[in-house]
Amino acid sequence: MVNKMTYILGINSVYHESSACIIKDGKMIAAAEEERFNRIKHAKEARVDNADELPLNAIDFCLKKAGITLADVEHVGYSFNPEKRLQKNKEHTHPYDIAPGDFGTIKGEQIFFQKNKNVETKIREQGFRGTFSYLDHHDCHAASSFFVSRFDDAAVLVIDGIGEFETTTMYKGRGNKLEKLELIEFPHSLGFLWEKMCKYLGFTEYDACKVMGLASYGDAAAYRQAFERFVQIENDGHFTIDDRITQFRNDSFENLESLFGLDKRTEPVKDVTSMTQKYADVAAALQNITEEIVIKLARTAKEKTGSKKLCLSGGVALNCVTNGKLLEEKLFDDIFIQPAASDAGTSLGAAYYIWNQLLDKPREYVFKSPFLGPVYTEQQIKQALDSNRLTYTRVDAPQTAARLLTDGNLVAWFQGAMELGPRALGNRSLLCDPRRKDAVALLNHKVKHREPFRPFCPSVLAEKASEWFDVDNVSMSEYMLGAFRVLPSRKEIIPAVVHVDDTARIQAVEKETNTKYHALISAFEKLTGVPVLLNTSFNDSEPIVCSPQDAINTFLKTQIDYLLMGDFLVSRGEV
Repeated sequence: MVNKMTYILGINSVYHESSACIIKDGKMIAAAEEERFNRIKHAKEARVDNADELPLNAIDFCLKKAGITLADVEHVGYSFNPEKRLQKNKEHTHPYDIAPGDFGTIKGEQIFFQKNKNVETKIREQGFRGTFSYLDHHDCHAASSFFVSRFDDAAVLVIDGIGEFETTTMYKGRGNKLEKLELIEFPHSLGFLWEKMCKYLGFTEYDACKVMGLASYGDAAAYRQAFERFVQIENDGHFTIDDRITQFRNDSFENLESLFGLDKRTEPVKDVTSMTQKYADVAAALQNITEEIVIKLARTAKEKTGSKKLCLSGGVALNCVTNGKLLEEKLFDDIFIQPAASDAGTSLGAAYYIWNQLLDKPREYVFKSPFLGPVYTEQQIKQALDSNRLTYTRVDAPQTAARLLTDGNLVAWFQGAMELGPRALGNRSLLCDPRRKDAVALLNHKVKHREPFRPFCPSVLAEKASEWFDVDNVSMSEYMLGAFRVLPSRKEIIPAVVHVDDTARIQAVEKETNTKYHALISAFEKLTGVPVLLNTSFNDSEPIVCSPQDAINTFLKTQIDYLLMGDFLVSRGEV
C-alpha cells in the first residue's frame, strides 16, 4: 500500500506582506510573496476590509510547483486567529478617538473578524476539502524561524507590530514543539513605535529600513530622555509604551511634536543637513531604544530557556543594526533569522506549525536556501526578449558579468529561482563594483532613486568573509540580516558598501547555495583581488522583479548598463 502524500498550504493575507507556502511531508516545495506577482508593494494595504484578499498568484504558483490542485491539499494553515483578535480588542479601551470603523473600534474589528473568517470560505470555494486551521499569528512567526532552523533546542523571540493582540512573545523551542513562555500585548509594541515614528519623520509606515539608515547619522543622546518619557524599559527587557502620547491607532502627532519640540515632517528626510539633523537624532534615539529592548529580551530568553541558540522573527527582526549589536553581546553561540522574517514568513510558519506542532511530525527540513520562488526556462527568457524586440547575445554569464563590473558598469543579474524575503540575494540583483567611490550616487541617479544616507550592501564569498568583515560563522550573515564591522584595512578598498558607522549588511554567499552567483564573485575576485560585489535589489520603486518581463520593464525604464538573464546579455546600446 502506497502512503498518501500530505500537502500543507500556508497562507498569510491578514494585514500585508501576503504570501503562500506549500510543503509535502514536511519538505519545502515552494514559497513566494504576492507582491512579486501583482507588482504592488507589500501586496496590499493593511485595512479592516481586505484580509480576505487572498494571495491567489502566490497560491497558484505553489500549487503548480507541487503539481497539484487545492483538492489534493490536506491542510491549509492561515496565520491569524480571528476569534482571539476580536475578543482581545473588544476588551481594550483606547484613551483617544479613533476614526469610525477603523482598527480598534467595535465596528472595525467586527468587519476585520468577518473578513478573516471569509478566508476559509473562499479557499473552499476554490476546491479545498481538507482541514482549515486558524493559527495564532505569533505561533506562526515562531514556527517560521525555529522549525526550519538547524537548532534542536533554542530560545525564540517574536517582535513585531501586532498579531491578534500580542506584540512580543518568547518561546522555548525543543525538537518539534514550541512552548510559549512570556508575552507583551498592545499597546506596548516596538513594531508600532517604528511605524509611528516613520510617519513622524515623513516616511510611510513601511520605511523602517530608511529610518534605520538615517539613525546612523544621528546622536541618540539628544532625544533619549524624550523617549524615556513614554517608553519604559525593565531590566528583563519588558517594556511599556504610553499610548496616550503615541496614539498608535490614529494619525495624531501633536503629543510627539510637543515632546520632541519638532514638527512632524510633511515629506521624508532626503538628506542629512543642518535642517534635518534633529530628525536624524530622533531616529538614532529610536534605534538605541530598540537595541536596548532586544538585547535585554534576548538575555532574559537565554536565562529562561537555558538555550545557547536563538531564533528571531517578526518585522523587528529585520533590523540588521540591532541584530549586529546583539551578536556583539555574544549571548548565544548562533542566531538564526530566516530572510522572510516579516509577515511574509508566517505562511511558511503556518505550514510547519501544522506539520510539527499539531500533527506531531518530526523535523526534517532545514532552511538553507531562500530561492523558493518562480524559475524561468531558457526558452521563456528568450521568448520575452524576442517579444520585446531586444538584441541579445549568449555569453558565459559569470565571466562576462565580472568583466563588465570591473569596467564600471551596472549589471542587472536575473538568474534561477526568485528569492523569498525583502532583500535580493543574488538571483534578482543589481550589481556594481564596490571599489567605486561614486557607486551610491551612480546607482541612485541611474536606477534606485534612494536617499543618499541609505547604505548599499555587499555580497562576499562565504569562505572569504572573515578576511573582510568582523564576522563569525553565524547564520544571519547569509541573508543580509546583520550589520558587521568592515575590517579597518579593507574599508578604503570597498567604499561603496561601507556605511557611515563602518558597518556593512553582508550576504555571505555559499557555493552550494548559489553556484552561479558564487562563480561570478569568484571571477570578479580573479580580476580585481576583491571577493565582494555591491548587491542591491533589482527594482525601481517597485517590488523586486519576478519574471523576465518584469526584468525587461525595469531595465528599459532605467539607465542600467547591462541586463543578464540566464546566459543572455542585453546592453543599453542594443535597446
